[in-house]
Amino acid sequence: MSPSKCGFGHLKSAEDLVTSYEAVRAGFVSSALEKNRQATPFVAEARTLQALSSKAKRPRDLLKITEIQNALLTASGLSEKAVGHLTEKNKKDAIEGLIQNFLEPAGDKFVEELLFRFLLIRGDALGGSMRNIWGALAQRKLSRAILSHLSLSGIAYTWLHSQKNVWFNQTPEDSDIEIFLRGISWNTRGKSRTILFNLTVPCVGNNVDLSVLSCSHMDIINKKVAANIIKAPRSYIALGELKGGIDPAGADEHWKTARTALLRIRDAFGKTTHKPHLFFIGAAIEKKMAGEIWSLLKNKSLENAANLTDDNHLTAITKWLCSL
Repeated sequence: MSPSKCGFGHLKSAEDLVTSYEAVRAGFVSSALEKNRQATPFVAEARTLQALSSKAKRPRDLLKITEIQNALLTASGLSEKAVGHLTEKNKKDAIEGLIQNFLEPAGDKFVEELLFRFLLIRGDALGGSMRNIWGALAQRKLSRAILSHLSLSGIAYTWLHSQKNVWFNQTPEDSDIEIFLRGISWNTRGKSRTILFNLTVPCVGNNVDLSVLSCSHMDIINKKVAANIIKAPRSYIALGELKGGIDPAGADEHWKTARTALLRIRDAFGKTTHKPHLFFIGAAIEKKMAGEIWSLLKNKSLENAANLTDDNHLTAITKWLCSL
């Protein structure tokens, strides 16, 4: 079957999948901007901490400032998760260690020392969350593309808030909802479709980046109904891996992970009577990797693929997903 007669008509050869230098550069810039966005609250907290702690004449006076006690725990090297497992005595001992070992030796620069240590621990926490930044940015970009396609097609949708776990109806003002979006649901041509990100598929036994289900968001709201739908292999219209890492140095490892996941999905559904569509979307696709993806498309192990950094690819695969 020729590419033009199947889902990957936007691809003419393996070379079409390769990520350009310009796209790699733009990806690194997007990551830097996101890091700055996520760091903003920490910088604001540090400024407030500086203003409050400046009232202290010596390090031990900090113990009298009620508002900064949690910040002192952070500067002591304790994460929010760690603090939840400590007794009040443990917390006092940690702060005492901070004062004796670091703040008092800093002399009249103890406020600066406190800020440095606070930001060091906060920065470490940010670094941990930023390890998944590429995946988050990729999910947002794909989500926005899907929302845009549905809107332009005049198809109403509802979306699932990842933190509130609540479905919201489409509104004219939908800017930035992709930051919190975990699912999208719509109806078209008498069919109900729901996309869920990061869903553990029971018959596969692993988390899958993107699942297209034959159900409505109302089915998902009903926990009993949702459990039955998610367990049933026939519920899955399409399953795909989304890799947003833009660094060429890590492209091969990301692809190996995705390929293994896709083959696992194929094998798991091969034991059932249902065969969902399989697809791959990646940001960093090198030449060798592109050749492997193209081979999988040609032998029908994959039914679609796209380079996340190419707007034409993104439009094509989004249209395909929404038409299934």
